[in-house]
Amino acid sequence: MQTHLSPEFAGTPEGEEAQAIVRKCVHCGFCNATCPTYQLLGDELDGPRGRIYLIKQVLEGAEVTRSTQQHLDRCLTCLNCQTTCPSGVEYGHLVDIGRKIVDARVQRPAAERTVRWLLKEGLTSPLFAPALRVGQAMRPLLPAVLKNKVPAPAGGRAPAGPTRAHQRKVLMLQGCVQPSMMPNIDRAAARVLDRAGVQTVHAGGTGCCGAVRTHLGDHEGGLADMRRNIDAWMPIVSAGDIEAIVTSASACSLAIKEYGHALSGDVEYADRAARISALARDLSELLPELVAALMNEIRSDGLGRLAFHSPCTLQHGQQLSGGIETHLRALGFDVDIAGSESNLCCGSAGTYSILQPDLALALRDRKLNNLAKLEPHYIVSANMGCIQHLQSGTPTPVKHWVEVLDEALLPMTGA
Repeated sequence: MQTHLSPEFAGTPEGEEAQAIVRKCVHCGFCNATCPTYQLLGDELDGPRGRIYLIKQVLEGAEVTRSTQQHLDRCLTCLNCQTTCPSGVEYGHLVDIGRKIVDARVQRPAAERTVRWLLKEGLTSPLFAPALRVGQAMRPLLPAVLKNKVPAPAGGRAPAGPTRAHQRKVLMLQGCVQPSMMPNIDRAAARVLDRAGVQTVHAGGTGCCGAVRTHLGDHEGGLADMRRNIDAWMPIVSAGDIEAIVTSASACSLAIKEYGHALSGDVEYADRAARISALARDLSELLPELVAALMNEIRSDGLGRLAFHSPCTLQHGQQLSGGIETHLRALGFDVDIAGSESNLCCGSAGTYSILQPDLALALRDRKLNNLAKLEPHYIVSANMGCIQHLQSGTPTPVKHWVEVLDEALLPMTGA
């Protein structure tokens, strides 16, 4: 697909990058077959091919309208289209550029601006934890769209406490909302890694990976979050005893792997960002080693049948599909994926389920219907957002896969 940049974009880094991406598109439409919003709405402009055409028009100087903005807003950025695309179109980078340009030209309604501001400032704020506790206390009184996003107070295992010292060490990003909403996930990860001989280390001064602000249109704020994390990590990384930067949220691990691209034009941070991205690992990437280390440390027959939902940030963003369920089976778990549409998004997509609730709930229910056919005792996933979103629509417990491993660990000898 050819595009001719208007003078305002010609020669700019974003314009040149967008033009190169658009040129790869052959307009075949394969992407529409795996696009969740196109499947629901059947509108060409609510599929990747149509959105690419809209962005192409913007780059060529066409009028930007509220309708253009809404079609781009409805995209989940699930990246299923990238997995499907035979031409290697980097749609995720393109839609980020398109949204940035459109948002600079189309002012959103006041109510919408307020909600988006509250999300980007509230979810990344130190005040989120106390606000969540208030929300949990008032949960029965909340409207459904908020109640679905407020988990019941965390229970489960006791806090992990200090892990033992090991020669192998990984840095773990705790993120912005997971420590408050689902603290047991990282506690479980620390216990499982400890049992496998890997020590988790936390750097002070870190926070949101940058994805929340970026996907809500605050690109400079997102870059600032990335720089803050890099500044906090680099002294520890430079000491030389950290083998990876690990997160238990697949959305965060994808974001960190993108630091090098996001900050490639920043003279001061480009090299450090590339180094951090090279060290980034999703927790699931350690599973092959965990299987070998934990083979005799696990009793897997007490949890029943597991249905695994792979987050889009894992299977499409990081191209890590298929590994988790395979390795859980190797440890003796009875686990399977949905027989149909296992590739489709569950509708969570960060703040999408708040900003686009009708589409998000339709996708949630579609996903749960497919998972229910497995008759699972538990649904397991790899991202907090998916876990909370799915849990809001089913009585079946939804857990992170590392929590399942943690629950199955045999008591330590002499403990």
